[in-house]
Amino acid sequence: MARAAFSATAATACLALATPAWASATIGLKSAHQGKKAGYFTQQCDDERFANLPDDHDGWHFVLPGKNSGSFESLTLTFSDGTNDVTVNIPDGADEYPDFFYSTGGKDPRQIHAYLFTPAGWKLVDGSATISGTGDDFNVSHTCKGTVPKPTPTPTPTPTPSVSESPEPSESPSASESPEPSESPSASESPSASESPTPSDSASPTTSPSGGTGGGSDLPLTGVAVTGMALTGVALVGGGVALMTLRRRRDRITFTG
Repeated sequence: MARAAFSATAATACLALATPAWASATIGLKSAHQGKKAGYFTQQCDDERFANLPDDHDGWHFVLPGKNSGSFESLTLTFSDGTNDVTVNIPDGADEYPDFFYSTGGKDPRQIHAYLFTPAGWKLVDGSATISGTGDDFNVSHTCKGTVPKPTPTPTPTPTPSVSESPEPSESPSASESPEPSESPSASESPSASESPTPSDSASPTTSPSGGTGGGSDLPLTGVAVTGMALTGVALVGGGVALMTLRRRRDRITFTG
């Protein structure tokens, strides 16, 4: 009976001592490290675990202090990218943020180091960690600040100046039509040789007939007197014949010296 009682007591004591090691606790990020960017902390870019850190990323090293804190089991961190809050878990091989745990080694190894790479310029808003022991908080040990890429300005498209339509060439003034050459005054027609006036037939005045005894009124006589014209013609013809006769006679006369 004594042996049985001793064995039970020893087993109970072992269970009591082992219970704290099995328990898990959740602690928060040190308040002084909340709301800070990587540049706020001690820069230690020569840490060999930052060897593969891209230039445009920040490297973070978290540490779990205290002998009774045990080891990191997981971390949940909240960052601000300047616009939105981003939650990052460690470990998480499915996201785009590289992370890993690092052990102390030795006889009693403890997993108290956690590394994370985030885009440069992110702010650590807050965080929590699940640990295998007991503790008050965890903190940032050191960082390696990356270079925030300068945003490429979106070129403002230069409005293409609308091709101003060249004004239609003003029609060159049509060559002033040379005034039609004024017609040279037609040579004044030499006055036609005035026809020798035909000797007017001296018409003997026609004596208006004395009024008859009839009751009708006398009508005036019109026209040229035919008798006068006939006499004049006979006189001219006779004169012409006489002249011709004289000319022939003259041509026949032979002058002797």
